[in-house]
Amino acid sequence: MKIAALQMVSGTSLQTNLDAARRLIAQAAAEGAQLVALPEYFCYMGRADTDKLAIAETPGQGPIQRMLSETAAAHGVWVIGGTLPMKSPDPQRVLNSCCVFAPDGSAAARYDKIHLFRFEREAGGTRESYDEGRAIHAGTTPVAFQAGALRVGLSVCYDLRFPELYRALMTPPCDLLSVPAAFTYTTGQAHWELLLRTRAVENQCYVIAPAQGGRHENGRRTWGHSMIVDPWGEVLAVRPEGEGVVLAELEPARIAEVRGQLPALAHRRC
Repeated sequence: MKIAALQMVSGTSLQTNLDAARRLIAQAAAEGAQLVALPEYFCYMGRADTDKLAIAETPGQGPIQRMLSETAAAHGVWVIGGTLPMKSPDPQRVLNSCCVFAPDGSAAARYDKIHLFRFEREAGGTRESYDEGRAIHAGTTPVAFQAGALRVGLSVCYDLRFPELYRALMTPPCDLLSVPAAFTYTTGQAHWELLLRTRAVENQCYVIAPAQGGRHENGRRTWGHSMIVDPWGEVLAVRPEGEGVVLAELEPARIAEVRGQLPALAHRRC
């Protein structure tokens, strides 16, 4: 199966972002992708953390979910819809939700981001500060779904730093782990590829990591480097920065080969 990670540089216009996502999905499908994945916050990168409250949707309703469903059906592909703001029990915060749509446009899965990013640093007179908990309500449940014969585990961005989540997704083992992200330039430069390759190696499966990559209207710079990694930790394809499509073949035989040669998953004792 050919899979595609879609890299974006999303801005403050919901419609512009949706149009860009639709265009990239169409491009990936035209190039043979059967499963495509969008980055975290593909639909909106506001100027303030709380801006996303205004566009929060309810499950099964809203222009963001409608676009994902319609585009999946139009091209007959699986769409892992990055993340979108979903209304939560707390009216002052939203869920950061990854919604998956099947090739017929039906809703196939939804995962609410569990781990919320917080980071503070001062260097060279510049201060960086992020705290997702100010506007996001944390999810609680790991989610995997079946895309035909493939078992796909869902995660989002900061989840990447918590291997126990991926272990929870590996019962039974996944063939593919999805990590839509909007890594900061600072943390991405230091840890993004390292962590993605580690998750692929320790779980002996493919990893698809669509990312935000560039300078955004709100002044933020994201790391990009959307990539697809194979079960041996080899980076099959990567796009450093800017909007585009990252394509690679997911080969079940490669998963079986790696797990057969080094049966680490079968050797687990805890």
